[in-house]
Amino acid sequence: MKAVVAIVGRPNVGKSALFNRILQERRSIVEAEPGVTRDRLHGLADWGGREFTLVDTGGLDPFSGDDMTQLVGRQARAAVEEADVLLFLVDGREGLTPADREVAQILRQARKPVLLVVNKIDRPGDTASLIDFLGLGLGDPLPVSAVHGLGTGELLDRVVELLPPEEDGEPPVLAAAVAVVGKPNVGKSSLVNAMLGQERVIVDARPGTTRDAVDVSLSWEGEPVTLIDTAGLRRRARRGQAVEYFSGLRTARAIQRAQVALVVLDASQPLTEQDRRVAGLVHDMGRASVLLANKWDLAGPSYASRDAYLAELRRELPVVEYAPALAVSALTGEGIARVIPAALAAAAEHGRRVSTHSLNELVRESLAVNPPPRDLKVSYAAQVGVHPPRFVLFVNDPEGVGDSYRRYLENRIRSAFGFPGTPLRLVFRARRRRAGRRGGT
Repeated sequence: MKAVVAIVGRPNVGKSALFNRILQERRSIVEAEPGVTRDRLHGLADWGGREFTLVDTGGLDPFSGDDMTQLVGRQARAAVEEADVLLFLVDGREGLTPADREVAQILRQARKPVLLVVNKIDRPGDTASLIDFLGLGLGDPLPVSAVHGLGTGELLDRVVELLPPEEDGEPPVLAAAVAVVGKPNVGKSSLVNAMLGQERVIVDARPGTTRDAVDVSLSWEGEPVTLIDTAGLRRRARRGQAVEYFSGLRTARAIQRAQVALVVLDASQPLTEQDRRVAGLVHDMGRASVLLANKWDLAGPSYASRDAYLAELRRELPVVEYAPALAVSALTGEGIARVIPAALAAAAEHGRRVSTHSLNELVRESLAVNPPPRDLKVSYAAQVGVHPPRFVLFVNDPEGVGDSYRRYLENRIRSAFGFPGTPLRLVFRARRRRAGRRGGT
């Protein structure tokens, strides 16, 4: 396990901006509006060859009685518990506040190394406000500008000095990445918590609670898995809603870096066009998928049987008809134990190869059983890639392959080799003609 460094502080002091600056990427949403970050976000940082896990947190507001603020605060306190080093971020422009004093008290009780970091010192001479923070009793303040990068090198030098010694061990096995996607309020975060057996991400009845893509690690029968909880994909972000826009962008990026997407649907409600769009997005991005009909505890009595419902669900989502479907309930735990095995099985198919000989035998048999329209000839076929599996068929006339015959060949490949849960990509290319010998003297 890598050492953990958590950034904590009251709302709107620039925690996410510092998180992005240290990671050198825009992982966390940054907005002037306070309270944008809610869940704990993890990222891998490296300074001077020393790697550590950096954690961004929502704002700690000890004086607020708002339910959402309290949930965010619980996540921030959990980050304090798991951290080896704490970065207490304060606002150098606004100065010391009563909320800062309360947060400082919380961090003192944690009995862990704390670096007091004063943000928004955008010019080297703007250090007058540092004196105010000496009264917190947390050592000399470190001035930084998360926006401009001033002072971050000195800060990271201090962080590395405080990290515990690295432990020798085997190099980590690459974790299978599984994105949890769906429209708002279908229960994605509840499912993540149910799979983990703990409240790792914030759950609230109000749609739009999750805003960032939140990575959570777990081990399933010794195999590492990264679950990525994502914001609900809306039809289109409303004009001026920057948080919704960036949330959707991060969800798309989460799908892109996953091998498998768990497409979460609300079994208690009819399928919607947005459900179809989400499934289509996963397919178009070439990711394997598993359909999860959540809230089965509410929907089950309305259907004759579970199998009939799941079969109908797959018929209504023809774009991912190859995806396995499970009826689950995050509330009761029904079906939860089957989700990770189904995702890992789909991930394995997403990276599977078949032999060139077997593929060409199948293609020749398929052409004989159902000859293509026109005078189409296939000279050779090969699998050229994985994630998703990609096949090239060399033909005399690529334009002569219609959509129906393409689907026929794909179905034949699936019937022979399986590939459940993963899209396939078939490409038809013109075969090259051998150059004839030139005669004459």
